[in-house]
Formats: sequence, C-alpha cells, structure tokens
Amino acid sequence: MALTKTQELQNYIGGQWVTPSSDDTFEDTNPADTREVLAIVRQSNESDADAAIEAAAGAEASWKNTPAPARGGYLNKLAEQMRERQEDLTRAIVQEMGKTYNEAKKEVLFAAGIADFYAAEGRRITGKVIPADMENIQIQTVPEPLGVALIVTPWNFPLSIPTWKIAPAVAAGNTVVLKTSSETPLLGKMFMEMIEASGFPAGVVNQVIGPGRLVSHMIDHPSVDAVSFTGSNPVGKKIYEQANKHMKRVHMEMGGKNPLLVLSDADLDEAVDVAVKGSLGQTGQACTATGRVIVEEAVYDEFVQKVKAEVEKFKLGSGLDEQVHMGPQVSDSEKQSTLELINSAVEEGAELLVGGSAPSGEEYEHGHFVQPTLLAGVTREMRIAHEEEFGPVISVMKASDLDEAIEIANDTDFGLTASVCTNDSNSMTRALNEIEAGLVKANMPTTGTFFQAPFGGYKQSGSGSFKELGREGMDFFTKTKTKYIKTK
Repeated sequence: MALTKTQELQNYIGGQWVTPSSDDTFEDTNPADTREVLAIVRQSNESDADAAIEAAAGAEASWKNTPAPARGGYLNKLAEQMRERQEDLTRAIVQEMGKTYNEAKKEVLFAAGIADFYAAEGRRITGKVIPADMENIQIQTVPEPLGVALIVTPWNFPLSIPTWKIAPAVAAGNTVVLKTSSETPLLGKMFMEMIEASGFPAGVVNQVIGPGRLVSHMIDHPSVDAVSFTGSNPVGKKIYEQANKHMKRVHMEMGGKNPLLVLSDADLDEAVDVAVKGSLGQTGQACTATGRVIVEEAVYDEFVQKVKAEVEKFKLGSGLDEQVHMGPQVSDSEKQSTLELINSAVEEGAELLVGGSAPSGEEYEHGHFVQPTLLAGVTREMRIAHEEEFGPVISVMKASDLDEAIEIANDTDFGLTASVCTNDSNSMTRALNEIEAGLVKANMPTTGTFFQAPFGGYKQSGSGSFKELGREGMDFFTKTKTKYIKTK
C-alpha cells in the first residue's frame, strides 16, 4: 500500500472492518512535514472496545483447541506478509513515526523474524512428568493459555512491539485485543491487514483505534484475563494498579535511563560510535536509548571532543532522504519535552556543546525536529541525569574510576539496559555483574535486542515478573495446570 492519499481508518473486530462509533476525529500527519495528512482517524468508544473483547472471547475456545503447530503456521504466514510488504511498511514507519529508512527497514525485518521465531515455539510447548511418592500415580504439568489478552503498544516501534507481544500470545493459544498508540494508527491498520491476509480465524486478533482512556475500560471488562503494556511509567503504573485490583495477570515494560560506561582502556573510536548510536539512533526515541554516558576521568576530555566531531556531522530531515542521519520526533509534545529537559540541564550548569534547540530553515518549519544535542559536565544532581528525555541527547558525565562509574550507573530508579566499553576482562566482568539492569552489554550500544533472547528491566523499568522475547516470552501468556492421575 503506497501512501498516496488520505484514508479513513477502521477497527478490525471479529474478522470484519468496522467504522468506530465516535464522531471524534483527528488527522494522522507526517512528523517531518505535518502538512502531509496520512489518515483521518475516527476514535472508538466503549461499545467498540466491548465488541472487540467479546469477539476475542468468542474465539477463545476454538483457538485454544487448535493444535499449537497449526497456530504457529499462521505466524509463519504473517512473517511472509511482512517480507512481501517490506517496502510499504518501511515507508509507512518513516512517514508516520519519523525513523530513517534504514531504521524502519530493520524494524520490519526484525518483526518478521519474531513472527517466525514464535511460530516455531508452537512446536515446543511442553509440560513435565514428575515422579510421585506413591505407586500407580503419575503427575503431569501442562501449560494452558490465559484467555483474552489486552495488548497496549507504543508508537516508537509500531510494528515490532505489537509483533513481539501478539506472536507469543497467539502461539500459546490466547486471543488478543490490540490497542495501538494514537500516534501510529496507520501502522496498526497495516498490521491488521496482514493478520487478515494470513488467514487467522475471526476473533483471534482484534484491534480498536481509540484514546488511552479506553484502556481503563477494557481492563475492567470481565472477559479480559491479562494485560501486556509497553509505554511510559506514569501510564504503566496506573494500568498495573488497576489490573491488580481484579487479580489479572499484568506485564509492564516501561522507561529507562540507561548508562554507558566508557573506561580509560577502551577503544575510544569504538566507544564514540557506541555512544552516538545508542543516544541518537531512532532520534533517541527508544526505551533502551543511552541516557547517560559515564566516562572515566583520564579519557573524558578526549572522548567529549571525539563525540562532538561526530555529532556535528549529523544531517536532519525526512527519513526517506538517504543522506539524512536522523529524523524528527514523533510529535510536538515530544519535541517540547525534550527541549525543556535540555534547557533545564543548561540552567543547572551543564555545558551545551552541540545542538540544544529546534533547527532553523524552511525544510524544518513544519516538522517536529530537535537538533542532535551534546551536553557535557552533567552531574548526578541534575534532572537530566534521572529523567528520561526520549529525544536526541547525549549527556556526558565524569567518573574518577570504575567504582564511581558503577555507582553513578546505579543511581537511578530505572534498570532496563546498560553497557560498558572496555578491553579489560576484569573491569568488564565487574561492570556486567554489578550494574543493576535487566540487559547488560559490553562494547555495544544500549539499544538493540535479538528476539531469541529474553528482554526486560529491573526497578521501575518493568513489573519484573516476566520477560519478553525469547522462549521466556511465552511464559507470561501461559498458566500451569498440574494433573494427578491414578492408574490401576
């Protein structure tokens, strides 16, 4: 589907395309040029949400009884759809969310890989046989689906995050209602078109377009058995509290203030590349983005100058321009919050070396652009050392040695990802062991995951009980039944 004309979006409920009931509409625009309207979005209301949940509940029994390898076959078809529509999906991500073309293309292929991975997991759903204390008794454990899963996804990875939640859910035998972000409704529609083309039975995967307040209503619906959310901490905490009131299973993946440690023995050119990719990739709009670069004092000045030289090379613009290194932020509100946090850092004493404002010029006039920004001299007392800016900012902090670097790294309410650049195996081991984060790396950006490995954070970065991705991504969507069987 080429984005050549404005379209009006619909819900996908029970295998049918249904116009939302509300009269409230808004325009879905290109964040690089808001004069380009991609879609007219009509909001859903509570009756639409109820219809989607009831469709999922109606399909629950038959889908649960579909053999797991057969359920996986639908996911293989979904992966095929993603690869066949790779160009359209890539361009849609660029135009609706603002990534560069290469970033968007990687997301599409990553999502296809996730679908294939969980398709294969359909053949690996197994229980256990446990020895009993008495003769003629067999104990078995069997994993079973939870039922109806409410999936709430953000705008920053509009294809891969829905995939990495929905794929394990349906592979495990659950049915799904998807509530995507209002910032990327077009990608939600395209996702559901691929669900339809893959032949999923009616009601197995449903979607509603609507405001965030609908989520609260859906959590309260008695047919919803589980909630999986990725997004901001304030929203996630509200969802967590509400779901727990009903004793519903809930999973949260939220923010990060992810540290990158650069030690004095590191390859500085490599460390600069790691810092720039981790901080400015995806325009900094990733929960795994590098939020603090903590540099050992002995190489601090040299590192800062090398980073400055690289950041000054960055070209801003539409991600469809192959010469562009970084696209816009997704919305004006995200742009303003990033600029406000940068200004607070400068007011508190940080040294602004590059960027720090919206770019000037006709090509940026109608977009949500923020210059790639380099701040040096950031200290632990500053807001920017603790709050997630979710924008293109490199905040550099100084540490006297490895001990202080680890101490600074752990001085945060978050614990999602972290990395260390070093060539010393002892320092590497200490950093990887002592940093309080769910995903730690060495000589790699804090961003980026492989779908075959589990992902999830510590502290306020997540609910902590379950991981996403990998084989472990199936655990959230299953419950265990224990059977005692007496034979004669």
